Amino acid sequence: MKSVRNVYTFLLINLIFLIWAATKSSAEISRSNFPDAFVFGTASSAFQFEGAVNEGNRGESIWDRFSRLPGRILDFSNADVAVDQYHRFESDIQLMKDMGMDAYRFSISWPRIFPNGTGEPNPEGISYYNNLIDALLEKGIQPYVTLYHWDLPQALEDRYEGWLSSQVIEDFENYASTCFKAFGDRVKYWITFNEPRGYCIQGYDLGVQAPGRCSIVGHLICKKGKSSTEPYIVAHNILQSHAAVYHIYQKNYKEEQEGFIGIAVDSKWFKPVTDKQEDLDAAQRAIDFSLGWFLDPLFLGKYPKSMQELVGSRLPDITPKIAKLLTGSLDFVGVNHYTTVYARNDRTRFRKFILQDASTDAAIITSPYRFGKAIGEKAGSSWLHIVPWGIRSLSNYIRETYGNPPVFITENGMDEKSSIALKEALQDNRRIEFHRDYLSNLSAAIRQDGCDVRGYFAWSLLDNWEWNFGYSVRFGLYYVDYNNNLTRIPKSSANWFTSFLRFDDDSLHKES
Repeated sequence: MKSVRNVYTFLLINLIFLIWAATKSSAEISRSNFPDAFVFGTASSAFQFEGAVNEGNRGESIWDRFSRLPGRILDFSNADVAVDQYHRFESDIQLMKDMGMDAYRFSISWPRIFPNGTGEPNPEGISYYNNLIDALLEKGIQPYVTLYHWDLPQALEDRYEGWLSSQVIEDFENYASTCFKAFGDRVKYWITFNEPRGYCIQGYDLGVQAPGRCSIVGHLICKKGKSSTEPYIVAHNILQSHAAVYHIYQKNYKEEQEGFIGIAVDSKWFKPVTDKQEDLDAAQRAIDFSLGWFLDPLFLGKYPKSMQELVGSRLPDITPKIAKLLTGSLDFVGVNHYTTVYARNDRTRFRKFILQDASTDAAIITSPYRFGKAIGEKAGSSWLHIVPWGIRSLSNYIRETYGNPPVFITENGMDEKSSIALKEALQDNRRIEFHRDYLSNLSAAIRQDGCDVRGYFAWSLLDNWEWNFGYSVRFGLYYVDYNNNLTRIPKSSANWFTSFLRFDDDSLHKES
């Protein structure tokens, strides 16, 4: 990609358009369409943003190891530098402040706190996050902290195979307690795990993400693993770890710190491809095997019935003792939602016969296409189609199924290819429309349907290292010039959010 030239000239020329676009979009929806206490923020993760992997006595993570395996990252990159937020957090916080954001959702790197997974906490790691949290609060931005965003210390993977062992529960408790002690006087919202379903399937079924375990295609892809059982074992240990940490917080920290504990689950919305009962049932199974896999145990003390029937003895048992530990062990639900797909019944189960893995247990086939027509416009990545109404449907499902718990949309956003021209990347009208339309549907879910949604975090503040895609796609409100000292340049969407969050003329607001 060529270096940025005359960027200030470009921005000046584009200023009139930005003002017009922001005013036009703000007239359609603005901050006033949401409750007064509603929280707006941006989201990130330590591994994708921080860089500085060999600084501050940080230990190796499973993603450090995995990203160096041949052929695992599309552009052959790694996150050693990422977008260097480790050194640039103060200026990045100012970008959030300038937009009018209320909160920043970031994750703590477990190997930065415990380089070996356990033992004595690393003072340099604690100091870094203390400085980050203090800098946020100084600018009036509330920290929403994720404890685990996929970067397990490699030492624990080597010692006992990480999340496959129940030993990890105790080590996670120790890590979380250390964070509560160090940061809990200022952090009021804690998210234990980010996207546990994605972590289990991608890391232990398909093997395409860290730690890269699978057994599909006869171990041609992965050196070890068992795709039909390991995802369920890992999920079971994650659920117990979450609940254990929740109860530790209630017992030892809640009274003094007055914080809240949640979990961030990932779920698409699934629309039946036809009105036939078999496809209606398939769509429900798709929800069961994604959202329900983690929320049913935490709200109802059991796995979804369809999972029990289709997975059978491979699904770990939720005993009465574990059910008591799990049920009600959260103060809010975080939801990472991007897209909606069609679901239909997998009549032949041919994929199950071939793959013998967890992802085919639900007996469904999903696709963003029906009769050759896309469910919505495709973003940069093939998996992400723009379907704004899906966020309203998903919010209502949570309201109806789980008793309308407090919800935060902990991730939502869209990408474009990094290969597009700079002018097109900066003038990101589609991203403006994406956030406007998803927020309009979210506002309707709150105001018209009564969903208790309390916040929205855009993914993400900056273009960043996007796991298997490396730097080949861009999700940011700010463009990062990877060839010019990681310079941050506002896209049109950053200007739109600034207008959206600060627009006060009620006479121009249009109700959702």
